[in-house]
Amino acid sequence: AGDRVAGAVLRVVGEAPAGRAWDGVIGPGEALRIFTGAPVPDSAECVVIQEDVTREGDRITLGEALDAGTNIRPAGADFRVGARIEAPRRLSPADVALCASMNLPEVAVSRRPEVALIATGDELVSPGEVPRADQIIASNSYGLKAMVEAEGCRARLMPIARDSRESLEQVLRLAAGADLIVTIGGASVGDHDLVGEVAAAMGLERAFYKVAMRPGKPLMAGRLGEAALLGLPGNPVSSMVCGQLFLVPMLRAMMGLPAGARRRFAARLGCDLPGNGPREHYMRSDLRPGHDFPEITPYGSQDSSLLTVLSDANALLVRPPHDPARAAGEIVEYMPLTPLFA
Repeated sequence: AGDRVAGAVLRVVGEAPAGRAWDGVIGPGEALRIFTGAPVPDSAECVVIQEDVTREGDRITLGEALDAGTNIRPAGADFRVGARIEAPRRLSPADVALCASMNLPEVAVSRRPEVALIATGDELVSPGEVPRADQIIASNSYGLKAMVEAEGCRARLMPIARDSRESLEQVLRLAAGADLIVTIGGASVGDHDLVGEVAAAMGLERAFYKVAMRPGKPLMAGRLGEAALLGLPGNPVSSMVCGQLFLVPMLRAMMGLPAGARRRFAARLGCDLPGNGPREHYMRSDLRPGHDFPEITPYGSQDSSLLTVLSDANALLVRPPHDPARAAGEIVEYMPLTPLFA
């Protein structure tokens, strides 16, 4: 450090590339050429960056404007012996890099849950097929598969179960080995809604049926053999919204992660709204930045068949049961559907 003076001329006595430590001694008036990542010899106290010197042969001349810092990273600055990566957590790419940096070739993790997705209904055909006039494309299972995989889990798309006891029972048996079975549709009260009946005959221990919410009232959950079972509504938006509210927390709990309630945030309402009915309403909405709170405006149509509205939405405005009429500018609660203002 005593030699770090503007204009000083020093003799270069060696070189230390990364991966090849230099074991000599640097005396007064001497310097060592060192590369990023190499250990600093005990006899050195500071590093002057190459851009601040000129070199001729084995001599360097220090420049006029020298860094005030030592340009040396201390040992243990990132982590020390005994440091831990605390669980439970989902390992990010940075966490994996840190594990490797800590020289941990293996870490204990939870197995990724396997989810069997079963769409039900005679009216359904798979994407790529040509539907008849009385049929529609089975879209829900593909959206839910993407949701499951985004949580780091494995998804199995099962064959479409037709509206017969035999077909539904056969597909449920094909789902053997899954940690979670998700049925889509067939859990309501129509004559052809057979999921609850067939699952009960196969030994379903039902936990609950129906939730006071919009969209998604006909929701069912329980246990079928070794697997948890979640029966989602068949309407596309109902299925996807219930997936966010119920499926995702279930998967996180299965992975040992904190499930908890989905976090809600505050926003200013962007339009007047009439009073709400007896069910909690999750309204597809447009969320935009505001000067104090974000501004949220629900879309005009909240029909649970309209996937286009869900695709455009980036938030769900949450209205409690029997919520009174609200005026534009009031503070309301919402849940984000996408990273905010990405």
